[in-house]
Amino acid sequence: MQTCWLNYYTWYKYKKHRDSSYLLFNYTRRLQVEEEQYRTSSLPAIPNPFPELCSPASSPTLCPGSLPPSQPSGKYIIKIFNEDGMVKVVEILANMTARDLCQLLVYKSHCVDDNSWALVEHHPAMGLERCLEDHELVMQVQASMTSESKFLFRKNYAKYEFFKNPLNFFPEQMVAWCQESNRSIPPSQLLQNFLNSTSCPEIQGYLYMKETGRKSWKKLYVLLRRSGLYFSTKGTSKEPRHLQLLADLEDSNIYTVIAGKKLHNAPAEYEFCIKPNKVRSEQKEMRMFCAEDEQSRTCWMTAFRLFKYGILLYQNYKIPQQRKALLSHFSTPRSVSENSLVAMDFSGRIGRVIDNPVEAQSAAVEEGHAWRKRSQRMNNLGSPSPLHPSSLSGVIHKTQLWFHGRITREESHKMILQQGQVDGLFLLRDSQSNPKAFVLTLCHHQKSKHFQILPCEEDGQVFFSLDDGTTKFTDLIQLVEFYQLNRGVLPCRLKHPCTTVAL
Repeated sequence: MQTCWLNYYTWYKYKKHRDSSYLLFNYTRRLQVEEEQYRTSSLPAIPNPFPELCSPASSPTLCPGSLPPSQPSGKYIIKIFNEDGMVKVVEILANMTARDLCQLLVYKSHCVDDNSWALVEHHPAMGLERCLEDHELVMQVQASMTSESKFLFRKNYAKYEFFKNPLNFFPEQMVAWCQESNRSIPPSQLLQNFLNSTSCPEIQGYLYMKETGRKSWKKLYVLLRRSGLYFSTKGTSKEPRHLQLLADLEDSNIYTVIAGKKLHNAPAEYEFCIKPNKVRSEQKEMRMFCAEDEQSRTCWMTAFRLFKYGILLYQNYKIPQQRKALLSHFSTPRSVSENSLVAMDFSGRIGRVIDNPVEAQSAAVEEGHAWRKRSQRMNNLGSPSPLHPSSLSGVIHKTQLWFHGRITREESHKMILQQGQVDGLFLLRDSQSNPKAFVLTLCHHQKSKHFQILPCEEDGQVFFSLDDGTTKFTDLIQLVEFYQLNRGVLPCRLKHPCTTVAL
């Protein structure tokens, strides 16, 4: 009787899982069909604020009929690489988008689908790379790539971060109206103006541009509008007769330049490139630019994407959220914002909120000591063994995705840069100066900061601390979990682990 019940229970679980998977598959396909219909039918017309600056053959308005025709159906074989150079061969359809391929790779690689994975177009010979937009067709992009180019599969937490924190991406001094240069855009209407095709915001500022056929760079006053990228031939003048077209947005893509200071003798490390779609490897047709800091480069590149794709980017951002809302039992719980976290005291009969910052800090320290005492009591229950917690505390962190072993300071900075440079992006690595210590690399305000984790011994047991022994932890996993909830001595909480995937 027990065997029959187990068989029936197993069959019931299998049937429930099969039905749920079938519903998820049908819903995903329906979203893809609706998105394809939306892409071709509801693309808004984008007026050109200065049609006289364009060539006579170009139209001042982008119409839905100007989109390229859809590719014929069929199956193709492509190669996907990860950060370690490992390759995975995947068979895809001709109409598969970048989002579809990322979801397929997430499923095959057993990764967590947190909508932060991206497909990267990488050109090693030219030192260029960019993240494909979710609606782009993979085979169309591959058709414009050279034989040396390849696709990378990696995290990109900053792909839609500008929808959440627009003020961090668009400095006030760089955003203005085309008609009135002295009029600023209110923060509440910043994104609405970029997404609304009837408004005419612009990005303005100085950029270094590499002169064609030379190694020298020239500083120009540049304007980015819906109609294209221009530079002023007379100081900071915005009059149409003083503006000269540099690049057209519709027929070009924007790329991050890797090691631009070494390859192109750039004045700074914040270089980006605008490459026409028809160009494969001819650098004469490319426009190389260099900003003065990382925030300026991020602003130029984000505005380029918004001007080119407009409402499509917002649709790409909202579709995963709608899928989570309708299929909540397939998704992970939502993360709690940092502003909603408060310190609580449960020592009495009724819990209370700790309003005093000094008292909240002392409560966080006591919580760290409580973890240490709890682990110490566990260690006293039995004799040490190879599987005992006291012996595992020094190696258990090696199983975590955020730990990257013996990588250099430059390599950790490169990984943070590649995965988005959003606040709270972090990784842990071995220290190069102290073989017994570790280093926490944390991104804050688009800058990588490094914090040394030192071991300290007490009562014959080794602990790890970030604040010179004030708060101690038995292993690095406890340390990471603590600072994911409490900022402590760090500039921000640990939010996004910098990870690599094994394909």
